[in-house]
Amino acid sequence: MTTEKIARAPLVSTDGEPGESSIEEASAQKEEWEDKESPKDHLHSELHKIQPYCEHCNTENKHNEQVTPRLLSREQFLLKLDTEGIYQCTETGLIFEVNRKVDIKYCVLSWSKYADLVVKPWVVGGPLFDVKCDPTCLTSIQFPHSLCLGHHDANMTFKVLHVKSSGASLESTVDHSTTHVKWHVSSLSPVGPVIQSEETVYHHGAVILYKAIDHNPSLSFRVYIATNNESFIKDISKSVKHSSKKFMKIDKPPVCQKLLQNGKKYRLISEPEAEITPEEIEFVDGSLLKLKSYIEVYLEQPVEFKLLLVETDSEEIVWNAKLRECDWVQHDQNQNISKSSTSGNRRRKMTSSLPDEDVYDKRMKQVDTSDGAKTRTLLTDTQLITLAAKLGKEWIKIAIANLELEISDIDAIREKKEDVTICNFRMLKKWQEKEQSNATAENLYNCLKNISVEVQDVLKGFLQER
Repeated sequence: MTTEKIARAPLVSTDGEPGESSIEEASAQKEEWEDKESPKDHLHSELHKIQPYCEHCNTENKHNEQVTPRLLSREQFLLKLDTEGIYQCTETGLIFEVNRKVDIKYCVLSWSKYADLVVKPWVVGGPLFDVKCDPTCLTSIQFPHSLCLGHHDANMTFKVLHVKSSGASLESTVDHSTTHVKWHVSSLSPVGPVIQSEETVYHHGAVILYKAIDHNPSLSFRVYIATNNESFIKDISKSVKHSSKKFMKIDKPPVCQKLLQNGKKYRLISEPEAEITPEEIEFVDGSLLKLKSYIEVYLEQPVEFKLLLVETDSEEIVWNAKLRECDWVQHDQNQNISKSSTSGNRRRKMTSSLPDEDVYDKRMKQVDTSDGAKTRTLLTDTQLITLAAKLGKEWIKIAIANLELEISDIDAIREKKEDVTICNFRMLKKWQEKEQSNATAENLYNCLKNISVEVQDVLKGFLQER
């Protein structure tokens, strides 16, 4: 296997000892950086392999055994493989060829951390990974790449950037396909595919949407145009999380139906018309950039609208989506204003009546508040699990917009990857811990009154049980 010296990094021999499975200094720096960046993002805490919309790229690797890893803390995955074989991770697309029973830990890293190691004419070809296990158990790893090779990969060269504690090197690959780059394992530390090409490079693209959560009746969105590269997409989620504003991710099919090219210009169109800034952008692979560029879309009124990403020269549609009220209904701006104006009083004294809620109003008038005891009857776990079964799948939106939970609380719940009812129950328990003596049926009713009639009926039932 050949290596090349790169970017002020000492040349690294590929004759590494079999026991070299770690990163020492580089790993410590990486872990320190990831701690600062926060290990989980509630907006995009699970990595999703975005399948390219491409006739050339969806037929590869179907014969490999698909395995789903366990998600550990710090966005690390764990695969427990019992026998030799070739296995493909359903979450990241990594393909491991193992020669015996082995446990493999791995995670997606950010290229921006190692930007100075990728020197022209080499460019990023796919996600960067940190894989940890006994390297003697691994014959090869196939890394997913974000390029469309189509019929023009004759003058394209793949290598992998291998970052060790003693330096970084470019190592030769064994082979590449329309979806993966195969590498014989020498030792284990951060490694990912890079590419050198004499021809135009075509990227599979993805469009990622986030909506600002604020107290205005208007709508404001960030639209990111990205390569189909999990390292890049992970960086976007971190950038959004550390913004001064709060955002929710809008769940729309992200895949672009036309390939993206470096240097090509694209513009976003809204129907009906919206304020779009900038009006046009030039696409570049921003994998090495810590700050990710985006397009801002602003509408004065919360109306349904359609977004289209268009290639400026050809006017061809690259991506489109229709955004409806149901996509952001849990974060309705008018509801946010109402909640904001009363949130300060809600924790000290609950409203004694609600418009158009005769049953609730009648019940509240019957409450004896002479010593406050009855109005502060706390909800039981049995009541919470009953309610949890009625809340549905949108618990993260409810946790943010209605219950005002901390992101760290949401991350802790998501990390367990449990049934949605249990997630709902844990969310309600976190709210109960936060509210303490104010965790009453009345308080929760006011928090959840915009969710559904079924939820309201359950809470009214709790009130009548007192």
